Amino acid sequence: MQKIDRNLLIAWDKHIKKSKILIIGDIMLDVYIQGQVHRISPEAPVPIVNITDTKTCLGGAANVAFNIQAMGATPILCGIIGNDIKGREFIQTIEAHNMPTQGIATIDNRQTTTKTRVIGNKVQLLRIDEETDQILSLEDSEKLYEHIKNLLLKEEINAIIFEDYDKGVITPLLIDKITQLAIEKSIPITVDPKKRNFLNYKNVTIFKPNLSELKNGLDIDKNDVDIESLNNKIKQFKKENQIDIVMTTMSDKGIMIAYNKKSEHTYDWIPAHFRSIADVSGAGDTVISIATLALIYGFSPTLIAELSNIAGGLVCESIGVVPIDKNRFFEECLSILG
Repeated sequence: MQKIDRNLLIAWDKHIKKSKILIIGDIMLDVYIQGQVHRISPEAPVPIVNITDTKTCLGGAANVAFNIQAMGATPILCGIIGNDIKGREFIQTIEAHNMPTQGIATIDNRQTTTKTRVIGNKVQLLRIDEETDQILSLEDSEKLYEHIKNLLLKEEINAIIFEDYDKGVITPLLIDKITQLAIEKSIPITVDPKKRNFLNYKNVTIFKPNLSELKNGLDIDKNDVDIESLNNKIKQFKKENQIDIVMTTMSDKGIMIAYNKKSEHTYDWIPAHFRSIADVSGAGDTVISIATLALIYGFSPTLIAELSNIAGGLVCESIGVVPIDKNRFFEECLSILG
């Protein structure tokens, strides 16, 4: 375990506040309808929920932007919304959080992704998804690329995050073109992948799948949990795709981080810390956010994993998709790594 002290956290905090992070990915609205259940409907064997509260939150790539902002950096979110009521509600929500909107493009023939959860007596009873997950047309993908390219030329960007939820906004064409631009401008790229584009990310700095995504992406037997076997697969994948660091989140088993040390492949396993888990929603968004901010400061791969591990665990203690609480996160870092 690597050590950290308050002076180092203060220095990191100052660096974060001067940083701009470009987030590219699938934008979502998360709607929570909460209420009480006292009886079953006479019309069908389903509970009747008397609504007491409705809350709209930023989800998907927007939750990554929210985490980046919560840590004190400036997020620039790039993605697609539809020309619909939910799209307008999304813009209102993001403006209410004082986030820039110049990276968001509107497409007429596409739905704004919205996930509505109905919660009765603190138990999720139903989730309703409104979404289009078809791959963007070549024309729309080019439109989004030009949008992002202009931002990269205009803004001083410290890192790019691809937040991929397999909703079709991130395409192989977009990945390839943005990666080439990033290489030209020496901007590191971090990736939170899903299956569809898993093998399309090349020449990136941090690639962060969870264990299930890793196994799906590399066609690994789902029952194979042997660390050495996983390490061998990751080593080959890392080399073939020119990826510097592969950081695999393993739920209650912690994080496995693979990287090169003196030109030789190695890995560390960071065990999870015991916590009272309330909800794992959005934990991956927090992990990629903290990993990116730790990377651009220059922390070692092992410390990047340690910090990300703490952050991901903390947000799991809250119900719903919530951003990291920076003050609590820093105190937790001192408690565990100090």
